[in-house]
Amino acid sequence: MAASQHQYTPLQPHHPGADPRRLFHRLTIASSLSILCFSLVYLLSGQLCESELKDSNKIKPSTRDLLVPGLDWPSGRNGSSLANTGGEGAPGSGQPAADTNSSGKEWTATRRLPQALIIGVKKGGTRALLEFLRLHPDIRALGSEPHFFDRHYARGLDWYRSMMPKALGGQIVMEKTPRYFVTVDTPARVHAMSRDIKLIVVVRDPVTRAISDYTQIISKSPDVPSFERLAFKNHTTGQIDSLWSPLWIGLYAQHMERWLAWFPRAQIHLVSGERLISDPAGELRKVQDFLGLQRIVTDKHFYFNKTKGFPCLKKPEGSSKPHCLGKTKGRTHVSIDPEVIQKLRAFYRPHNQRFYQMAEQDFGWQ
Repeated sequence: MAASQHQYTPLQPHHPGADPRRLFHRLTIASSLSILCFSLVYLLSGQLCESELKDSNKIKPSTRDLLVPGLDWPSGRNGSSLANTGGEGAPGSGQPAADTNSSGKEWTATRRLPQALIIGVKKGGTRALLEFLRLHPDIRALGSEPHFFDRHYARGLDWYRSMMPKALGGQIVMEKTPRYFVTVDTPARVHAMSRDIKLIVVVRDPVTRAISDYTQIISKSPDVPSFERLAFKNHTTGQIDSLWSPLWIGLYAQHMERWLAWFPRAQIHLVSGERLISDPAGELRKVQDFLGLQRIVTDKHFYFNKTKGFPCLKKPEGSSKPHCLGKTKGRTHVSIDPEVIQKLRAFYRPHNQRFYQMAEQDFGWQ
């Protein structure tokens, strides 16, 4: 019997390594795509960050760059612009670091020890000089008389500094106390504070100055004896009492000698009290030169008051109205016997001549 045969087709053998190779191929493609995507993302994000950095690095003016001289900052005392007055410690403390602009000028106002002093003389015109100088924007002056070197020296320099007005860099701090000129210990004390300080002395005919001094004394104490009685030790002999304060202050050579023992003549500027009245702009020009300042205070700032016989300010600081010094300035002197005046002039003559030699200047006092 012919049996029908069923043809058997064997299965293809299975190779164990075929599937891993296919998987590895797929993983390689996936990894390549991942790296490509990551690279694209990195490049795009990098460009974005660079763009943002460029935008953020554009030059913008800082607050300090805006502090430029000439801007409309509020004016401080003496007409000085105060761009920044913060950052100072308590009065009497050390000076803090001050902000500066590109020119190196300090913008922070601080209290400093004075760089200039008006040291004398009483009734010579020191108040007038101080008020005239305060018109200058680069001068910061204390209005009152601190009397540090003659009365309050024991309080120390920190106390003295705390009394000074705040000043910007480049401004000169100063004060006036007329008694410094005649106080024995003052030159050494001032020198101990600063050997480079600039000193200003307003001098006036010592006879006229003495009469003015006496006029002020009797305005406060009317019961004081007469000028003639106080000026002489002995009326019969005509011996003058040179230790009486109004006469003793006028011995300028004696006082000047003490100052010259501590300071060179170039650091002491003498102002004529008479010319301060007749030509205030001329005297202020010399003082500004002495202090190394620009000549800003000129004749346009003054007018002569015929009633007081004294120059007045057309526009003082903080006011748009003319201003004369107080009623005690330019007041009428008491009447003195002409014979007494002649004796006083004879007494002062040799002292004046010696002073002229020290000052290298003839003030023309009779």
